[in-house]
Amino acid sequence: MITILIVDDHAMVRSGMRLLLGGKDDIEVVGEASDGDEGIRAAESLRPNVVLMDLSMPHGKDGLTAAAELKERMPETAVLILTMHDDDEYLFRAIHAGAAGYVLKSAPHEELLTAIRSVAKGDAYLYPTATKRLMNEYVERMKRGESTDVFDTLSEREKEVLALAAQGYANKEIAEQLVISVKTVETHKSNVMEKLGLKTRPELIKYAMKKGLLQFD
Repeated sequence: MITILIVDDHAMVRSGMRLLLGGKDDIEVVGEASDGDEGIRAAESLRPNVVLMDLSMPHGKDGLTAAAELKERMPETAVLILTMHDDDEYLFRAIHAGAAGYVLKSAPHEELLTAIRSVAKGDAYLYPTATKRLMNEYVERMKRGESTDVFDTLSEREKEVLALAAQGYANKEIAEQLVISVKTVETHKSNVMEKLGLKTRPELIKYAMKKGLLQFD
């Protein structure tokens, strides 16, 4: 069962989403929130698989800020942005904030359901024209000589976990150093390995050495 938290400042949107998702056998809406601050509190309490997050919320934290904070606190939870903004700037900022997906409110219901199921199993989801834009942006960055290194997509916390893991610290020791849970460490490490295409610890150590992350006292 995929558990969902809906974060949107419009009660009618939340009701509509609950009605749509409530009829699916594999999806359960476990809560709602009207702004980013409330959404973060609800997510930490309910521990949903997916947070369906609006971008523009006038009160409290906006969707981008809340998404970034959620990914820092709960990396195992996927944040799916649901917005009316079909805009490159918002799209790239959402990805940078750690969102697992980006869907327009104008999209067909089936597309939203596909996106939810995709991010719930650990995949990323972008609506078709957004994927094309990202590909074009990647090509343009290469032409301009800008970085396309996957390492740049890691969050600062993921880089810290990568460095400590490469130095030989156990998950419990990393958790104590960074003041986070062991489960969070495990999730960060899994995300790092997946993003970087690494399969073994020796590969991780070799990569960390290449990036100059190994610092021994």
